[in-house]
Amino acid sequence: MGLLYRLTQAMIDFYMGDPNRIQHFIKVHSFARLIGEGEGLDEDTLFTLEAAALVHDIGIKPAEEKYGHCEGKLQEEEGPAPAAEMLRSLGFDSKVTERVCYLVGHHHTYTGVNGMDYRILLEADFLVNLYEGSSPQAAVQTALANIFRTRTGTQICRTMFDMDYISS
Repeated sequence: MGLLYRLTQAMIDFYMGDPNRIQHFIKVHSFARLIGEGEGLDEDTLFTLEAAALVHDIGIKPAEEKYGHCEGKLQEEEGPAPAAEMLRSLGFDSKVTERVCYLVGHHHTYTGVNGMDYRILLEADFLVNLYEGSSPQAAVQTALANIFRTRTGTQICRTMFDMDYISS
């Protein structure tokens, strides 16, 4: 079985008994892969993006245990260590592990985006969060203006939320 399959299973085990969190990372992974393929990412970047999408919220659980809540910055602080541990235990390459941990540690930081994997992870997470939060159209429009930069992510967001489509 491939590494991404094994990572998915490890994350399902990590969030045992928490179907909402399991559903969340599965959806973020699916959108990340879809956007990554639509944007023509090379195989290595797509692999790193998919791994990051699977573990992007791994910091929630340690943040809740340590602080009693899990706001975004705490997720960024608490996520890289358990992500690195999980990735290493599954045999991920150190270069991939390093980049995934960077993305986990920045997935709620919307400035200084350095790479398509980072950009796409933000967009995929926003697609799911906008839906799961039953966000109003104004919030979707704000996200479109401030977060979405890829052609594929923008098109998915506009279509999903029935926004007036403007081709670029």
